[in-house]
Amino acid sequence: MTEQADILQPLPDALDKASAALASGRLVAFPTETVYGLGASAMIDEAVAAIFEAKGRPHFNPLIVHVPDSATAAQHTVFDERASLLADTFWPGGLTLVLPRRPDTPISLLVSAGLDTMAVRCPAHPVAHALLERAGPLAAPSANASGKLSPTQATHVAASLGTGHGHLAMVLDGGECAIGLESTVIGLPLDGPATLLRPGAVPGEDVEAVLGYALAKAAPHTPNDDSTQGRSSPGQLASHYAPDAPIVLNATQFDENDVVLAFGAEPCPLPKGSLNLSPSGNLREAAAHLFSMLRLLDAVAHGKRITVMPIPMDGLGTAINDRLTRAAAPRP
Repeated sequence: MTEQADILQPLPDALDKASAALASGRLVAFPTETVYGLGASAMIDEAVAAIFEAKGRPHFNPLIVHVPDSATAAQHTVFDERASLLADTFWPGGLTLVLPRRPDTPISLLVSAGLDTMAVRCPAHPVAHALLERAGPLAAPSANASGKLSPTQATHVAASLGTGHGHLAMVLDGGECAIGLESTVIGLPLDGPATLLRPGAVPGEDVEAVLGYALAKAAPHTPNDDSTQGRSSPGQLASHYAPDAPIVLNATQFDENDVVLAFGAEPCPLPKGSLNLSPSGNLREAAAHLFSMLRLLDAVAHGKRITVMPIPMDGLGTAINDRLTRAAAPRP
């Protein structure tokens, strides 16, 4: 096995090579419209276990299973009317559904982290879809070291996971992710309300408009319970998506100890090295730039703080603020 994963263009021969690597139990990173995923065959226990090892991911943190279509999802989970409605509206796309596992599914129990549910999503990226058509359902969290910034470019994956363990066979390069934030996660228990477990690429308001009622909200987790069991969804750890530099949120004043992540109109000249998520105040543009700009600021911080200007709490702003809050949380 090579120590450095190959970054390959998603040509048919590369997809065939990736599918063969997955079938042999190795890992392949691939692009989605949200972030790059670290894929393993969801049917192979050892391959799914390799995801946790490669990422340094806690085993109590469930994984998302990516599928090519809703029919495949319904083979492995209990797909009720709500699930069908949301899948018909938002798939392929940035919405993950947490549903009861079917008892006869061959998908590894490791993806569910001991729960009787499974998180499923159908991604929109053409490279992801082509890979899923060849390789079948893939367990695929974000392709980065656990708790660190999610990757939105192939080079981010190689820098984070490409050396040292040999599990990662290759990275399929599909360019920069269009959305740049992880999927929204909705829980659909058979005996309970639809619940927003993680804000993300699809605004919660859009999901509520389709369902015709308000989503229940998941109870927040604190840094002290990051080692406990029972996560119902990926992305619920209190400290997550974190650069190495400390982060200060909702700042309106800055000094020489700051590099600034700005949004919208800049109130004054910003410290050298600062970046703006969207000078025009466009939340979709800001979401697409979030993780890449945090990486760039982290690389130049050199002991300084990353200070973030306020971002509105509506639409994609809810998901952006969720990621920033977790990035700024005390590290376990």
